[in-house]
Parts: sequence; C-alpha cells; structure tokens
Amino acid sequence: MTEVAAETEKSGKGDRADRIRRFLLALAIGGVGGAIFAWANLPLPWMLGAMVATTIAAFSGVRTAIPMVPRQIFITVLGVMLGSAFTPDLGQRLFTWIEGLGLLLLYMPVTTLICYVYFRKLARFDGTTAYFSAAPGGFNEMVLVGEAMGGNMRAIALVHSVRILIVVFTIPFYFRFFSPGFAALSPPTAAGAALGLDMEMLDAAILFACAALGWPLARMFRMPAAQLLGPMLLSAAVHLAGLTSSKPPFLLVAFAQVMMGAGVGSRFSGLAFRDVARVLMLAVGSALLMLAVTAFFTWASFGLTGLSADAVTLSLSPGGLTEMALVALALGVETAFVSAMHVIRIGLVVLFAPLFFRFVLHRPP
Repeated sequence: MTEVAAETEKSGKGDRADRIRRFLLALAIGGVGGAIFAWANLPLPWMLGAMVATTIAAFSGVRTAIPMVPRQIFITVLGVMLGSAFTPDLGQRLFTWIEGLGLLLLYMPVTTLICYVYFRKLARFDGTTAYFSAAPGGFNEMVLVGEAMGGNMRAIALVHSVRILIVVFTIPFYFRFFSPGFAALSPPTAAGAALGLDMEMLDAAILFACAALGWPLARMFRMPAAQLLGPMLLSAAVHLAGLTSSKPPFLLVAFAQVMMGAGVGSRFSGLAFRDVARVLMLAVGSALLMLAVTAFFTWASFGLTGLSADAVTLSLSPGGLTEMALVALALGVETAFVSAMHVIRIGLVVLFAPLFFRFVLHRPP
C-alpha cells in the first residue's frame, strides 16, 4: 500500500469515527433533554426535549449529527405508529375532511404570498430565495429545489429549520396549557407493554412488515416523505381492515422521537449564532407570521365546518409532517385527518411550487 493510499484510508476511518462520535453525542444529549422534559411533565417530551437540548448544544459549539439512514429507519416506526390511528370507524368522519381540504387549499397560497412579500420587502431576499423560503413544503424538497433554481441554499435551509423548530415547539405548549385533553404520549404503566413484550407475534410481524415494505414501495411510486408515508399507509390499511389493533411499543416510539428531535437540533451544528443571527431572526418572524395566519384561519372557520378548532389548527400549522402528526396523536385530535392534510400540503407544494415559480414568477434575463 502506498503512503497516499494509507493516508487516505486513515483519513476515511477518522471521518467515519468522527461521524459515529457526533451521532452518539447527539443521541446522548437528546436523550438527556428528553428525560428532563419527561420529568417536568412537558408535552411531547422525548422529541421536544431532544430538539431543545441539541439546538442549545449546536449553538454552543458542540458538533452533533444524525445520519440520514438511521433517522429514516426510525421514521418508519413513527409512520407505523401514525397509521394505527386509522381505525375502522373512520368512514363516518370522511365528509368533514373535504371541508378541511378546502381550508388547506386556501391557506397555502395565502401563507406563501404573505411570507414571500415579507422576505422580499423586509428581509431583502432575492426572488428565488424569498419564494422557496416562503413555500410551506418539506425541508429537503424546498432546499434542493430552491438551490437548483438559483436560490441561496443556506438561507432557505435556515428559514425552514427555524420554521419547524418554532412551530413544533409552540403548538404542543399551546395545547399543553390550553387543552385539557393533551396526553403527551405518556408511557404505559406495565414494563412489558413499554418493551413490547406483551404483543402477539402475529401483530409484531404485521407491524414490522408495514415498516419494512412501506418505505421501498413509497419510493417506487416517488411519494414525498417515503420513509414516513409508505409505512403509515400500509399501517393504516391493516388497521382499517381490522387485521391488527396493535401499535409499536412505547420504548421504540420514544427513541424514534429522540432521533427526530436531535435531527432538527443538529441542523444548526457548526453554525455560530453571530454569523447567522439576522437570517435566524427573520426566520423566527416568518414562523410567527405563519402561526398568526393559522390562528386567523382557525378563527374564521369557526362554526363553518364540522371540524374542531384543534383539528383545524393542527392540520394547517406549518410544521413538519411527522412532528405535527405526533402532536395530533398526543392530543387525540383526528390524527388520521391531520396526517392526511400534511401529506397533501407537502405533496401539493413539492409538485406545484417549482412549476408556479418557473412559469409565473421567473423572468429570464
């Protein structure tokens, strides 16, 4: 082996060891944050606690990272969990979903327009960066498409990271203190239930199959958020059919939530607050603006639909699909409806936002 090859191999091993170290550090910090939030009886403790702890660590100079593959694997667990909310009596409530869809189709362009003007006039972003920062789509999709269209990838990524952070943190605390039904996904009392030891082998096999097959099937059909949506749809199908009524064990779901929360916080790793303070503050303002629009739509639709205010708020809130669905699950508010609305939101934005920009907003020189 040549000296160059030896040095390359050594460097590769060093990089791999550093990635593993940052991954384990993220899980450790996230786990401690989750445990503190659980001890304080705060909402969605394992996800929000991990998110807060890793965000603080990131801006303090601690380098953490959640690799894509393990994160996606545990997102499949959350997908199966969310799919278990699709119970056989769902058909009785489907008509109200049409009303919710109408609200969503009005809410998305209004929110995007308001935030686009905000980023253009106040933040002085260029048109491309402003547009893809304003569109309430999936994080990865908006960053990738925005960069491909000539936008500032760093600014777009920061805006959407902060949007998810603010919305996901604000909404659960609102419901925690203003909604008496919030359950915070409390763990089961029996240790066997927490470990999943009380689950029948057939039920466990069905849930595992939903996770293992749902992801590749969704990727085959090019669905957005395939690692979540595929397992969720398969899990929904088997629960609607009455093949099982089981859910993934709490311990596994809690670990998946730590992974999710630590993943959001780790997006800020390597950033010095002073270097990105202006964009971060503008991003906070846009997130609060989106929440204000959500509150207005909830208020304006009161009494006009068969949906509760809680369901409307959660279905319109521009947080991440996984995170908002988990909030709905913890609150016990139409989890299937909220999940479906966020899937539709992301799908429509990913499909139509680039087309609208290219053929309506974009003006070639």
